[in-house]
This record gives sequence, structure tokens and C-alpha cells, in this order.
Amino acid sequence: MEKITRKRKLRSNRPLWSNTRHIKVVAQSRISVDKVDVLIVGAGIGGALMAWSLAKRDMKILVVDRRWPVQGSTLASTAMIQHEIDVPLHQLTTMIGQDKARRAWQRSARAVETLITLIDSLGIDCGFEQKKSLYLSGNAYGARALRLEIDARQAAGISARFLKSACLREEFGLNRTAAIESDISAAANPAQLTAGLWRKAQRDGVSLIGDTEITDVRSVEGWNAAATSTGEIILAKHVVFCTGYEFLDVVAHQGHRMVSTWALATKPHHPRPDWLKNYVLWEASDPYLYFRSTKDGRLIVGGEDEESATAFADPIKLRAKSQILRAKLSALLEIPIGEPDYLWAAPFGITCDGLPLIGNVPGLENVYAVMGYGGNGITYSQIAAEIVSSEILGYRDPDSELFAFR
Repeated sequence: MEKITRKRKLRSNRPLWSNTRHIKVVAQSRISVDKVDVLIVGAGIGGALMAWSLAKRDMKILVVDRRWPVQGSTLASTAMIQHEIDVPLHQLTTMIGQDKARRAWQRSARAVETLITLIDSLGIDCGFEQKKSLYLSGNAYGARALRLEIDARQAAGISARFLKSACLREEFGLNRTAAIESDISAAANPAQLTAGLWRKAQRDGVSLIGDTEITDVRSVEGWNAAATSTGEIILAKHVVFCTGYEFLDVVAHQGHRMVSTWALATKPHHPRPDWLKNYVLWEASDPYLYFRSTKDGRLIVGGEDEESATAFADPIKLRAKSQILRAKLSALLEIPIGEPDYLWAAPFGITCDGLPLIGNVPGLENVYAVMGYGGNGITYSQIAAEIVSSEILGYRDPDSELFAFR
């Protein structure tokens, strides 16, 4: 392979999280080992959860990133940690069948619950809050479709409540024809969460290398030989690419595409409805709006996605998109949205069925990749950590075929 991953700019401007404390992680610039059990490529949230799932297993684990830790697409996340997949359950059922669709949604819900337990048990200071979610009717799915969706979720054992327009107006002051309320959601500072996970993993013996790129991987007598940009060769029994939206080139065209998205954060202590402290919201529209608040009272708003891998880099478009996001949120909440403190944009990968691609890379033995996160980056990273770590430890996850390269 002439190049192993596709380099791309992962964000524009400065996201809110880049200016928060405790997001720096100490990493080495030189590799001091030549043989490891597991080589993880990527030091964002995906790599951190992968490393943590394999720590304390009496294995030598090395993590390499061409940037420094926490400096890639993790910084661009709005960190709405949801079990709800981009493709509604009733729609996914028509695409992949009832059994697989239910299992995918159920697995996503369990992943969020696992993350909630994990973050609490580790005591990571990352502004973590458990939330409820509101999925609002829109131009893609109206009240009738949301009624089908609530029936599908309840039949799958996923708790949810259907809100008619009158109830939605009375409880939340929102003018939409319907909504679905769910319990299994959370929010966090993704940079602090990722940095906290890396510090815990390092204490358990995980080695972290920054400013070094993996340029090639080849099978050599039962090992994978990984070449680096600084001239080293690392022999690894297993290699896991957690490179976010810098896709492994050999699978770069398998079932997904790149789009651009935009986000903003207001100043702290922005006026907001009291109920918003406990909710994350998104709408069934195209393009859709999603938003939440932080502990210090900022509103974080995102959306206006475009079918382009490069539009996010346009500074004129960044300003225009922020005005649209503010106008939409102002109309929905019926309050003025002030000039934002932070504006940013990023590319991200989506799949037609809303499910990520996780598993063995075709044609490479004991090499794994995770990609196609869509709007569920942190949740899908947890699922990927569970599935791939199971493979490495010698047993198959029962849901692995749901997310395999297809």
C-alpha cells in the first residue's frame, strides 16, 4: 500500500473544547519497543476506549498518532452521547430486517449505559451529565412516522414516550406536531473525557506516541509489520486503526461517504428554558438541528450538514451556517440566541444504514478498523472497543456481523 490512511483536515476554527483545561496528555515522540501485542493507531476517543478495553490484560499495548493525543476530530465533537441511531428503528427494519435492526438499537443503548457506568467508576472530571433526549418531528419524519417509531422501539424493549403536539407545547413550550422522549443519553466534554481515559490507560502500562504516522502495514510470518514516518518498524500481533475520519485506504470506499457539519457554542450562562439542563434535542429534518446545554450554561448547537467532504473548510460558509443555526434555534425556543463564543466545522463519515463499520480489514490478518461513526461517535467507539477487544482476546462478539465491513 502506498499510503495506509487518507490524510484530511479534521476540523476548522477552534472548537469550544480546545480552550478547556486538563486536555493535555503526556506522550513520547520516540518509539522504544519493536514488538507489541496490540498496536492502536489513533489517540482520540476511539483509540482511548479501545486501549482501555484491553488494558490490565497482561498485553503490551502501543498507541501511535500522527498528531498529539486529543488533537483530531474528537475536539470537534458536540458530545451528545445517544443510543438513538441516525436511521430510525422502524426505517432500519425495512433496510436490514427486524432482528438485526432491533439488535443494533439495543446494542447502542447498552453502549451508552456502559459508558455512563465507566465514566462514573473512573471518576473522570469531564463535565459528564446524564440526560434525557427529545427527538422532534420535522420535514423528514412527521407525527405519523414518529408514532411508527415509538411502536418499533417499545416492541424492541427500548423505553420511550410519545408526546403529542399539545403535550409537547405544555411541557416544553415547543411547537412541533410530535416528539419522542427517551432516557438513555448523556453529555460530556469529549476532550477531557478522552484525556482522562488516556491517563488511566497509561497508568496501566499503555504506551502513547505522538507526532508519528503509520505509513504501511504488511504481514510478516504471523506478525504485522508496521512502518512509521520516522523510520521504525513495529511488529504487532494485532493492529487496530481508530483513525476516525482519516479512513484506512484499503476500505475507504466501502459503504460510506463524507459530509460536512457545523457547530457553535454561546457564551456561558445564556438564557435557556429550565428543562433544557436535563435534555439533548435533535429533529427529524434534513438538514437537521441538534442542541444541548453545558454545566456552565452554554448552548451548543449543530447541524446544517452538507453532502461534501470539503465544505466545512470554507470560512464564509462557517459564518453563514452559524447564522442559520442561531435563527433555527431562536425560532424553536422562542428566545434570541446571542453571538457565539465559538464556531467550528468538521467532516464526518456516514453510512446508508446509520451503522458503523467495525471489524477485520478484508485481506489483512489480525488488522481491524472502525469507521463510519455518523452522529454517534462516542457511542459507536464504545461498541467498537467491545467488538474488537473480544476478537483480540479470542472470542467473537455476538453482534460483530451487524457492523462488519459490508
